Amino acid sequence: MKTAVIGAGISGLTAAYLLKNKGHEVKIFEKLSSPGGNIITENSGGYLIEHGPNSTLETTPLINVLLNSLGIINKKIYASGEAKKRYILKNGKLHPLPMSPLGFLLTGLFSASAKLKLLKEPFIKSKSNEYETIAGFTRRRLGKEFLDYAINPFVAGVFAGNPEDLNVKSAFPKLYELEQKYGSLIKGQIRSAKERKKRNEESKQSAKMFSFNNGLFEIVSSLSSELGNRLLLNTEAVSVDKNDRKYIIKYKSKGSNADEVFDSVILSVPSKITGKFIKNIDPDLSEDLIKIYYPPVAVVFTGFKKDKISFNPDGFGFLVPEAENRKILGSLWSSVIFPERAPGDSHLFTNFIGGARQPELVNLNDDELTAVVLRDLKELTGIKDAPDFIKIVRWQAAIPQYSKNHYELTMKLDKFQVDNPGLYFCSNYYKGISVCDCIKNAFELTDKM
Repeated sequence: MKTAVIGAGISGLTAAYLLKNKGHEVKIFEKLSSPGGNIITENSGGYLIEHGPNSTLETTPLINVLLNSLGIINKKIYASGEAKKRYILKNGKLHPLPMSPLGFLLTGLFSASAKLKLLKEPFIKSKSNEYETIAGFTRRRLGKEFLDYAINPFVAGVFAGNPEDLNVKSAFPKLYELEQKYGSLIKGQIRSAKERKKRNEESKQSAKMFSFNNGLFEIVSSLSSELGNRLLLNTEAVSVDKNDRKYIIKYKSKGSNADEVFDSVILSVPSKITGKFIKNIDPDLSEDLIKIYYPPVAVVFTGFKKDKISFNPDGFGFLVPEAENRKILGSLWSSVIFPERAPGDSHLFTNFIGGARQPELVNLNDDELTAVVLRDLKELTGIKDAPDFIKIVRWQAAIPQYSKNHYELTMKLDKFQVDNPGLYFCSNYYKGISVCDCIKNAFELTDKM
């Protein structure tokens, strides 16, 4: 079978590689000069920085199946033990997120009434519908305080989003499933742990975090190498037209136009581009895809000499709830998670600004962004000295938001693929935004083809 893959992010690369191994004749079209999508690793000034995702999780054995096949599993490095500790800002102070029942009872992060509300959670009988937001879900089962100081910062850290806008069934399917199946999050956590063990899967809470010595681009580089001349860089697919049971792709390469016929096509590009490709086939679905919101995010990397830091960065980093009225969304202590990310005498902190919470901040100039970050770092951690290293990356369209109607959209996407055999979707706006989700979805899709 002759298959085209449009888009050489992690989803497209993985799908193309798996199909190649199944004997498909594969071509992958990428308009940029480098593959990887939002996985971009850069070495700068002795620091290793990730423009996009900082790491991924071993939530499925398929991750190691892929790494074994590529011959890079021995290059994998796990996050340090310190990275298990995470902080949440409350009343201007960083509080460790409790990781045990005793820690939860003793923490100052939540009030006594909030803790009591959690203990009542197994007795709440109501259930979610497919349109409920994660904010509504949390208020109903756990209370407003947990929404403000657990879910709100978590959603900002994962989606750069607003919990009032995200669909719980699509954005947090495990939470939705726990309530539907067990009637309680607490009961479900206990019972589902046993079921995952039988399936050899890990929850995202307990799965090991990993990257590579050379950063996440190691996966992209290995996949690209295996694909060889099947990967066409600087080659932009312009349109996809249906012709009976075949698909015609028109594309631009090296200043010239061409077209080619394929038996099947996998669209592994952002939703707005996907929408344009299918406009002539399904105008309504095209419009839905184009409307998906990707908030902008600015990533400000700061490197400090260890002897200039007065506090002890002993964890993954911290997240900032919206209720704290700060400019910064949070900070990853990248060189604590992976010590190789900074010179031995320095720390690398990866700081995030903007998102759905304050998208306008991304438009600040570099000096203004730096000043915002340093002001918050000074007030929250006590850092007073200027950093030795600064690098700023802006994503004008960062992460797709799984809005209130997202589950309905996934049903439309499923139906479209049934109605149009040979035309498939494989991208992070569909069934999960993380690197591991994208890899898992590529496996599941190619197994069906």
